[in-house]
Amino acid sequence: MTLTKAGPTTRRPPKGATRTRTLPMHAVLVVVGAVMAVPVVYALLSGFKSTGQLSRNPIGLPDPWVTSNYTGILGSGSFWRMVGSSTFIAVATTVLVVAVSALAAFSFARFSFRGREVLFTLFTVGLMFPFAVAVLPLFLLLRSMDLLDNPLGVILPQAAFGLPMTIVILRGFFREIPGELEEAATLDGCGPFGFFWRVLLPMARPALGTVSVLAVVGSWNNFLLPLLVFNEPKWWTIPVGVQQFQGQYAADTARVFAYLVLAMVPALAFYAVAERQLVGGLATGATKG
Repeated sequence: MTLTKAGPTTRRPPKGATRTRTLPMHAVLVVVGAVMAVPVVYALLSGFKSTGQLSRNPIGLPDPWVTSNYTGILGSGSFWRMVGSSTFIAVATTVLVVAVSALAAFSFARFSFRGREVLFTLFTVGLMFPFAVAVLPLFLLLRSMDLLDNPLGVILPQAAFGLPMTIVILRGFFREIPGELEEAATLDGCGPFGFFWRVLLPMARPALGTVSVLAVVGSWNNFLLPLLVFNEPKWWTIPVGVQQFQGQYAADTARVFAYLVLAMVPALAFYAVAERQLVGGLATGATKG
């Protein structure tokens, strides 16, 4: 009879010890969540008050609840016009930046040519170039091209400033696609663009979703560029509308709170829908890295 030495057994830590170790992390998450949620809840409740209530009882619940602040804004055509303008500019910017960046990242990731790394480095340098530095020359350029009070005057610069980050993310993802897939696609008769369109893009959906979410949120929250380009209220975006509304109703604080909450709703709704895609893309990128 042959005796074999048993290998070392792995003991699982007690449940109480595991909970004790994760308790500080949970406490930090609760504090961070409260810091982010409390201002939003406070603004939401303040929008249901009158300015007099807000002055007398800034922390308590509304008594009575004033719904006219929200209904008045929702019934305003200017608010919906700004929502439509922000949506159009965000979607157009996202389509442009993702399409151009995907082609550029494909070239940087799958082709070898002289000066490739130098050219890619120039794109990455754009990550360190703040938009505020380019305000004056950009304004002069847009004026010379007659793009002031034109949505292209916002869409094109936003796409240009979004290219570096998007190219860096997509290039890293495209480089992880096995070369055997490209060889198999070539044997099946696919050219470089056929491989890019039929194989690479479907496999890169998590990365494309991630950069699309980042582009939409960045465009939606952009304030300085629309303020610089749009003089007429026809194309004002939500951030510009918030600034104008605060100036117009500076004495009606409760109404300003209601406007701020309604201005946040589209971005929060979009993030709630795209959260899984964003987290999945980041997780996939981290796993591949």
